[in-house]
Amino acid sequence: MKKILVANRGEIAIRVMKTAQKMGIKTVAIFSTADRNAPHVKFADEAVCIGEPPSSQSYLRGDKIIEVAKNLNVDAIHPGYGFLSENASFAELCEENNIIFIGPKSKAIKIMGSKLAAKEAVKHYNIPMVPGIDEAISDVTKAKAVAKKIGFPILIKASAGGGGKGMRIVEKESDLESQMNRAISEATSAFGDGSVFIEKYVSSPRHIEIQIVADSHGNILHFFERECSIQRRHQKVVEEAPSSVLNPKLRSQMGEAAIKVAKACDYLGAGTVEFLLDDNLNFYFLEMNTRLQVEHPVSELISGYDLVELQIKIARGEALEMKQDDLKIKGHALELRVYAEDPLNDFLPSVGHLDIYKLPEGDNIRVDNGFEEGMDIPIYYDPMLSKLITYGKTREEAIQLMIKAIDNYHVEGVQTTLAFGKFVCEHDAFRSGNFDTHFVKKYYSPESLKNQTELEARIAALITVKEYLKDQKLLRLPN
Repeated sequence: MKKILVANRGEIAIRVMKTAQKMGIKTVAIFSTADRNAPHVKFADEAVCIGEPPSSQSYLRGDKIIEVAKNLNVDAIHPGYGFLSENASFAELCEENNIIFIGPKSKAIKIMGSKLAAKEAVKHYNIPMVPGIDEAISDVTKAKAVAKKIGFPILIKASAGGGGKGMRIVEKESDLESQMNRAISEATSAFGDGSVFIEKYVSSPRHIEIQIVADSHGNILHFFERECSIQRRHQKVVEEAPSSVLNPKLRSQMGEAAIKVAKACDYLGAGTVEFLLDDNLNFYFLEMNTRLQVEHPVSELISGYDLVELQIKIARGEALEMKQDDLKIKGHALELRVYAEDPLNDFLPSVGHLDIYKLPEGDNIRVDNGFEEGMDIPIYYDPMLSKLITYGKTREEAIQLMIKAIDNYHVEGVQTTLAFGKFVCEHDAFRSGNFDTHFVKKYYSPESLKNQTELEARIAALITVKEYLKDQKLLRLPN
């Protein structure tokens, strides 16, 4: 494998290219006209414009990407995450054109791309599942019967869904019909598939996911868990590894369950099995993400392995060199997704110009970044600027370093989630480890963030005045 095309943009494109470069592999970037001056374009050995700014005319054009790959004699394509990373047709297109797709086979993507098909595939492996119905449902009368049987509250979910779309919590029977119609409508417009199913709503869940890696020689390992419960609109913002609530026995059980899920779809490469954990520490299979996750760096830091390097080696047909017993958790890692969003305005995207953009630096601070000072934030794509990751010997150390790193991350021109990340890290519920996926709903409000920011500004002003007076006093002292 001498040349890899990275079918993505921003921080993940650079992240993949850095590992390829380290392995002596040439890289090809693709870009839309909106990303012509983006850092990932400059970082690659070669770069090709793929189309106009909308994703449908550029980063989602699998046919064009294959054409570029063939013209430049590319051996393999790494899809990153998002865009075509979980597109079975694109994986098939790579296979048909003798280009290695750095990811699972199209069959596994198809199975795990449908929550219903995934449940069907894993149910023979004795993996705990949330009580519910394992088939698409559109009949309201039947839905009411199912809901009564499993008990309210229930969750209506889109089979092809993700990112909280096509998802509705229903507290009582009288709301079922309207919420079901809304979920079907949203799923149809978002995914072109209106299939929904019903399951019991776990009221105080934690979102725990297990990183797995599988080679073509029958080896499947888990690289421990990630805690992903700090979310807004069902999307993660703060992630950490390991979780503060898992004990060694539960960690092993969840790891084994994740390995079984990978076996159920004949998985290849790096993937993530997601679970819900209730307040009694019962875990339930949620779904599998057949790609690298945004939050993979925290797993890399606590395990000591480069997951992208493992992906590339597996795609080359190599066997995993380590065994499960070789893997040990060392220290604690924390990640904040730095989005160009306004936490004071319901986390709405904040489009603008990066007037100032200075990254924090220091030991055990990692920034997977995709932007530079002076750039505009395109309106066409996910608003993530970077991922800020800190590592410590203990959870407390990683949290304190994250607070320090946030303070040293300077952005002007757009609003970001940096202040929200600091709010989380300083909150007692997070610091104690006693939180769930309702953290934002329970503890966060724009007013609470505003109050915290104003208090910090007052303290900073008082310190400045105190220092000033101290300096004036020194100046007035006689020789």
